[in-house]
Amino acid sequence: MKDFDEYDATGLAQLVASGQVSPRELVEAAISRIEERNPRINALSSRHFDKALAAADQPVSGPFAGVPFLAKDAGAAIKGEPHHFGCKVLQDSGYVAENDSHLGIRFREAGFISLGRTTTPEFAVSVVTESSATGITRNPWDLDRITGGSSGGAAAAVAARIVPAAHGNDGAGSIRMPASINGCVGLKSTRARVSNGPDAGEIWQGLAHQGAITRSVRDTAAILDAISGPFPGDPYVCPPPARPFAQEVGAPTGRLRIGVLTSMPGFTTHPDCVTAVEDTARMLEALGHDVIDAYPTAVGGWADMLPTFTDLISCYVAADLRLIDMLVGRRVDIAEYDPMTRHYAHRGLKASPSDFIEAIDRLQRWGRDVASWWQEGVHDILLTPTLSGPPALVGELDLDERNPDESLHKHYSYFPYTPAFNVTGQPAISLPLHRNAQGLPIGVQLAAAYGRDDLLIRLASQLEEAHPWGSDRPAWL
Repeated sequence: MKDFDEYDATGLAQLVASGQVSPRELVEAAISRIEERNPRINALSSRHFDKALAAADQPVSGPFAGVPFLAKDAGAAIKGEPHHFGCKVLQDSGYVAENDSHLGIRFREAGFISLGRTTTPEFAVSVVTESSATGITRNPWDLDRITGGSSGGAAAAVAARIVPAAHGNDGAGSIRMPASINGCVGLKSTRARVSNGPDAGEIWQGLAHQGAITRSVRDTAAILDAISGPFPGDPYVCPPPARPFAQEVGAPTGRLRIGVLTSMPGFTTHPDCVTAVEDTARMLEALGHDVIDAYPTAVGGWADMLPTFTDLISCYVAADLRLIDMLVGRRVDIAEYDPMTRHYAHRGLKASPSDFIEAIDRLQRWGRDVASWWQEGVHDILLTPTLSGPPALVGELDLDERNPDESLHKHYSYFPYTPAFNVTGQPAISLPLHRNAQGLPIGVQLAAAYGRDDLLIRLASQLEEAHPWGSDRPAWL
């Protein structure tokens, strides 16, 4: 299918439904693009083309029947498929998932046909998608730059138009960051909108949320419809939508009150990212919204919360290493893991149970302070940069184990705007509304109150209509 690149997932599904193209033709088109384009960007960690072609020849149903798809190598497990979390130890052991995840089932029931898995940093704990298991994943817009993390392979595959949409998850911005860096749409939905079961009730104490990276708001909305909703045993659920999210695309937003934040105490924001927000603010004003210089005061305290956030993640990484020992049937030496994993694990192994509980309590208290800004009834949306800088060069944000404190501060300084909404559980989306002078994508972030994914989708689709980005692509494609 020669014009495969021109369609989003919804468009391809419509072609299949109308009989204009077959699922096999779509899968073959995606395979040819993987073989042609992936060697330049290294976005796939594993592939199963024969299985995908066999699935394409069977009757398929669902809103995305026959549409090619890729799942991240962390989450959305399917029984019998490789599931390595970017970990070379698991890769070398030949580990495959022992059961289907709820999310994997939902993607399959939506009609998506998976061709493989996308790269991620080990245990999804880095903004750089590099690992000893898969090497460096490169940005389609500039091969010398990163794709972001931890859903970097997913975003690179979507930006390179290998597939129109791919699974991602977000524990501190891991959908929104790579969406910004690769010029895609990335929604972190409301906490508990999508189930993490059956193997986990919550991930990282509720910080991590499942979703997808796409090229259009309508795909983001329709995919959220397909994968959302609780399963039995989930620890908590969020309010169900009043109607399908797909119906929010193009729906009136009303006149919204939108606060703007362009700087974060303790961090430096690049002028390109400030410009992206200012341009978007003017666009929102032209659309009839009230844009004001206001934001949750507590957000400005993120620098003080970073040690607490790091403590919490470190405890989970330390627990992950014990799980790996069980899965591979041996005691794995910590030296076999990647530098970022080792750093977190060493810190986590030193923490006490009371340290862990204290970190949870402190983060949750801070999150309540942040979220209260929306509950006052004065503001509807917060507009911020997605990241504090343009796409970084490969190697620029790597952990230097000789000087971990300095390099980690540089690493964390790259994404001060995204983690707040993992802590609060609020929906937040990155939109590809800006390019800098070098033509590199610069995303902006919009955040809404807890449970208001509907409002966020309405506003995102309004901005997409006012400033279409669907035809934007790297020059070599």
